[in-house]
Amino acid sequence: MPGSETSYGNAGLIQREAIHTHPFPRQLTEMIRVLPNQGTDIRYRIPAILRYHQALLQYWKYSTPASVKKIESEWQTLIEHCTSEHQTMISASGADELITRDGWLQLHRSEETFKEAQASAIDARNQGVEHNVLNLEELKAMEPRANFDGFVGAIHWLNSWQVSNPSSLVKAYAKNFQDMQGTIKENDVKEIVKEADGWKITTDKDTYYSDKLVIAAGPWSNDLIRPLGYNLPLFPMRGYHQHFKVTDKNTIHHSMFDMDKGFVMGPMQQGIRITTGAEMTTMNAPKNFGQLQTVLKLARKILPLEDAVESEAWAGSRPCMPDMKPVIGPADKHDNLWFAFGHSHQGFTLGPMTGRLVEEMIHNKPALVDLAPFSAQRFSN
Repeated sequence: MPGSETSYGNAGLIQREAIHTHPFPRQLTEMIRVLPNQGTDIRYRIPAILRYHQALLQYWKYSTPASVKKIESEWQTLIEHCTSEHQTMISASGADELITRDGWLQLHRSEETFKEAQASAIDARNQGVEHNVLNLEELKAMEPRANFDGFVGAIHWLNSWQVSNPSSLVKAYAKNFQDMQGTIKENDVKEIVKEADGWKITTDKDTYYSDKLVIAAGPWSNDLIRPLGYNLPLFPMRGYHQHFKVTDKNTIHHSMFDMDKGFVMGPMQQGIRITTGAEMTTMNAPKNFGQLQTVLKLARKILPLEDAVESEAWAGSRPCMPDMKPVIGPADKHDNLWFAFGHSHQGFTLGPMTGRLVEEMIHNKPALVDLAPFSAQRFSN
């Protein structure tokens, strides 16, 4: 059901500051760092590398500085509207109690990366992104229960929002849809067939008919469209999280991202959520908690984390495209079929914006942004 998969497990941030993508490492030093497969920010499994090698090769090709500059200029047209489009749905669904508009903290252990981040943050102001630079004393004053030994400072991103329970927010949006006479059903899709007057969708529970169809199934989207003759270079990147009970010794008020180690710790309704970076693996591969366990050793040096809320950590997959942009647009082989997936780390952030664009396409309205950069046809050659 809505809010039960990838959106359930993210870091709980609506990231207005996320104007930059995550390119494939191209510098030799960075590639050497990743190769031992012990990082807290990125890990990989060989079967996934073999299975998705073509998509990963494209990812590498799209990660040249010139390509990234163009891609980010297109990506930013979506991110620009993320908070305003969420606000429309927050207001409609009465979910404001889940939102905190105090931004989040990007922590730095290295003077070098901290200086680079400050320069990048200044440039981000041209995109409407606001920030404060915090020295160590200011950081400690903002989160007095955290131990910042080993850190040099932080960027406080001001106009990004925290969500205390991402799953509950998505469920609130879904309930608002139902209140407007929308219907939500949980089914396992077995077959999609184009008929003369529309679409026939056969599931494990029922058969449905529709004149219009939108595929927005995240990392499972290719499974639905491949039988129709589409095979986009979509690949999953897994993330893990675990909650720990809040005490008077570990209470924090802002999500904190360890920039140098690649993990997030944030205040949630369920407790302190520790969220890992990415693991390159296949969808059905068994969970491997090695990355999370390494992250927890680092996190426990910042906050006392004693009692885990869950008996086993959560895992979910982000749907990624090799050019770091989602697919939002009509299919080229069928009428009345649209795609909306592949948002990588920002599916939760960009969900409402994507929904608006799909609605505009379906009803032949002028789109809020140029949709050409997000067309599925960009991979046809």
